[in-house]
Amino acid sequence: MSEAPPDPDAELIAQIGREEPGAVRSLVARKLPRLLALATRMLGDRMEAEDVAQEVFVRIWKQAARWREGEAKFDTWMHRVALNLCYDRLRGRREDPNDELPDMADPAAPPEARLEARAESERVRAALAALPARQREALVLTYYQEMSNLDAAALMGVSVDALESLLARARRNLRTQLAGGSGLGKDKS
Repeated sequence: MSEAPPDPDAELIAQIGREEPGAVRSLVARKLPRLLALATRMLGDRMEAEDVAQEVFVRIWKQAARWREGEAKFDTWMHRVALNLCYDRLRGRREDPNDELPDMADPAAPPEARLEARAESERVRAALAALPARQREALVLTYYQEMSNLDAAALMGVSVDALESLLARARRNLRTQLAGGSGLGKDKS
């Protein structure tokens, strides 16, 4: 069995632990866009997503000196913290989140095309929001966060087979929802 590749964030976390100037700024520049994207998609609210990202960075700053490379990939740990904070907020508000997907319309496109693209984006956003939380989490991690199935499964605490099953059910539910059906109530896991 070959040794796992070194964690690309290990040295930066060590620098933060040693309170080296600029290390936190470098980490924020490197990780903030993905954290905001994850939290925004899970919560449906950019301001709440910013609060989650800020809390993640505070926790990183507090834990950096105790970080031990090799126990878990830093990026996996960071995503798990962000997801836990998102779920805490979702439980607190007791409602389904709306996913914030960027409008993908070309700014040079004619107004009709922009309206159609916006409507399609809203349909996808609504279909994602209607998915059960675990299915949505699996989709967000693999498609939007571009994690491998292995990393996403580890982050979710499930086997790769279980993740692939969640993804298959999520895709099926999305297809049904986008085709105008109501199949989301059938497949809750």
